[in-house]
Amino acid sequence: MKSLINTILFSMLLLGSFQASAQEQLDEYLQTAAENNPGLQASFNEYMAALEAVPQVSSLPDPQIAFGYFINPVETRNGPMKFKLSASQMFPWFGTNGAKEDAANQAAKARYELFLEAKSKLFNDVRNTYFNLYFSNTAIAVTHDNLELLSSLQKLAIIKVEAGTSSLVDEYRIEMEIGDLENQLALLRDKLLAQQVMFNKLLNREREDQIDLPDTLWDEDLPLPKADIRDSILSQNHQLLSLDMQQTAWQYKQEAARKEGAPKIMIGIDYTIIGKGENNMSGKDALMLPQVGITIPLYRNKYRSMINEAVYQETAKANEKLNKSNVLETVFEQSWKDFQDADRRITLNKNQAKLARMSIDLLETEYSNTGANFEEILRMERKLLQYKLELEKARSDKQAAVSFVNYLMGK
Repeated sequence: MKSLINTILFSMLLLGSFQASAQEQLDEYLQTAAENNPGLQASFNEYMAALEAVPQVSSLPDPQIAFGYFINPVETRNGPMKFKLSASQMFPWFGTNGAKEDAANQAAKARYELFLEAKSKLFNDVRNTYFNLYFSNTAIAVTHDNLELLSSLQKLAIIKVEAGTSSLVDEYRIEMEIGDLENQLALLRDKLLAQQVMFNKLLNREREDQIDLPDTLWDEDLPLPKADIRDSILSQNHQLLSLDMQQTAWQYKQEAARKEGAPKIMIGIDYTIIGKGENNMSGKDALMLPQVGITIPLYRNKYRSMINEAVYQETAKANEKLNKSNVLETVFEQSWKDFQDADRRITLNKNQAKLARMSIDLLETEYSNTGANFEEILRMERKLLQYKLELEKARSDKQAAVSFVNYLMGK
């Protein structure tokens, strides 16, 4: 008894180790996709470009330097004015550049959330394609096993026909079944090849690169209860976070637009070179003149339009966020339904396949003895194949639903 318990525990440990190893292999593929996928790299570069906008909007305008030469020198009591140098710097109203910088920072953060969204979507695409690969690969193995079963049954049918205890029609029927399965097997192989190319291109690898797949897909449940998942989606989804930051950016742009309508301050200096003249009694050869000026924003329509644009854009982002929240809740409900359905189908098809296998064993024994119920054997063989394929499809669908829910939560 103790030996039996140890054997069971060892088997469970071995299964857990295999599942962990298979998931670790998928994690390695995800890491490769994150490093190599060109679409994700493009999204990251767009974020880096958005960061470069921050110093652009927070800098002062370039200072102005001018040089003037008097073709006909103007005589002064100190002497004739030869040429003049001037320098000036324009300063925006207090806080204008700070508001622009805050807006650019928020826009860059929004761009970063879109990069994270692209990464989450890429990971979901990689996982989904991996699960589809698993199903196609397993379906090929199941169909091949079923062909071997039919071949064995065909040999039995030939023996029965030669013995005169069965009709030649039985052999024809089984040949038809084998032909259908061989066609289905060829279709599955073509499908697997297309999925392999898709998977490798998501990782930006060569299309023929090998992909390691588990013999049996792991069974992972959703990470949180339903209500907690919904709250997590509404608080962590990268699309919603990006829209929230875009809305904040437009709030700062409103503030910047209001300050743009305030006067701008100019500070400068003129330096005039004075030559020697008959009346240059003071000995001065230069004249320095400080300057202070302001711009007068008389044309207010432009600034009002800038403010109104920012207000409308902020409202638009708020409405877009609300709409996206509603869409995400709807999509989550569908994903929750898909998860529940796949979980039920796993249990159902396990039981159905077991019953079908038992029925086939009984029917084959009866056929060996009496030659009866051959058509029923073929029907149950089709049922067994269907249940096995549906079981693997349910496993794949369940993990795809888990993956999509994690994507909605920003993982």
